[in-house]
Amino acid sequence: MATRPSSEPTAGAARELRARQATHPRSVLTAMTDPASSDGPVHVPVLAEEVARLLGGGRAAEELDGLLVDVTLGAGGHSALLLGRFPRLRLLGVDQDPEILSSARERRGPFHARARTEHARRAELDALLAEIGERPLAILMDLGASSLQLDRPERGFSFAWDGPLDMRMDPRRTRTAADIVNRWDESDLADLFFHEGGERGARKVARAIVEARRRTPFRRTRGLSEVVALSLGRPGGAAPGGGRKGAIHPATRVFQARRRAVNEEAEELEAGLRATEEHLAPAGRLLAISFHSGEAGVVKRFLADGARRGGWSVLTKRPIEAGHREVRTNPRARSAKLRVAEKLEPKA
Repeated sequence: MATRPSSEPTAGAARELRARQATHPRSVLTAMTDPASSDGPVHVPVLAEEVARLLGGGRAAEELDGLLVDVTLGAGGHSALLLGRFPRLRLLGVDQDPEILSSARERRGPFHARARTEHARRAELDALLAEIGERPLAILMDLGASSLQLDRPERGFSFAWDGPLDMRMDPRRTRTAADIVNRWDESDLADLFFHEGGERGARKVARAIVEARRRTPFRRTRGLSEVVALSLGRPGGAAPGGGRKGAIHPATRVFQARRRAVNEEAEELEAGLRATEEHLAPAGRLLAISFHSGEAGVVKRFLADGARRGGWSVLTKRPIEAGHREVRTNPRARSAKLRVAEKLEPKA
């Protein structure tokens, strides 16, 4: 998962968005992605032009007629761009976070008649699409956490501010991040940090957490991030070697791993991919943007297996990554990888 972007847009990001606004109608870049908006931090969709190009597949804009399912609607940046680009496209926007979904509903603006939203997890996508009864022509997945979650201290997703150790994207879940750090045994914590976060110092971190919680259970993000940093020999988040430029905060991978565990992200992704294969229309396209090596691997293996079975044609032999310009103006794009595949007609 990419490092949290700043809550304030850079001058470069603002200039780039203004240029895009000059190219596309104002309705496409709504307050969801406008740095001039007073509604909160800017959220810029990653690889947006690449998504639009690969969804269109060289067809005229008016030829793309059908249903797009955005499984991770978030602020709606990708969907707003695609609805503006393709006038006959309709949207089903799905998100497991009701707070973000409520905001997206309020910001549908000129696309209100062509867009509907539903609160659901990826594991519930199969039932939702079966109920709708229409095969989508495209399904979009922008995986990982939204910057709208990371930028809200009360949600507990970020080590940058102090907040409760929650991290639930869907409040229907009962297990919080506090439950994991205070109840899991040392070996399970170490495995979690290593396999889901890629933290090489996982055992040291797990040992320090268990020792600290014997004195006082963890309740807040700041206390946990401080213990993690100390256990890795980087108090205060200092970079190794005295300040290596671009080094991530020492708690980044641990927080990422806990978020993935709280929200069962691996299991949810696998369920969403199965539902996509079941319900996507023939010649329909799956577009998946990943930020974490684990989720990238799940998507890659799913598509490779599907291609061997004759169910999918993988259109991106190598995942598409953001160019230097996009990374400079939108740091979240740094670790983004886009994979696209087309559903094949079933063999007779």
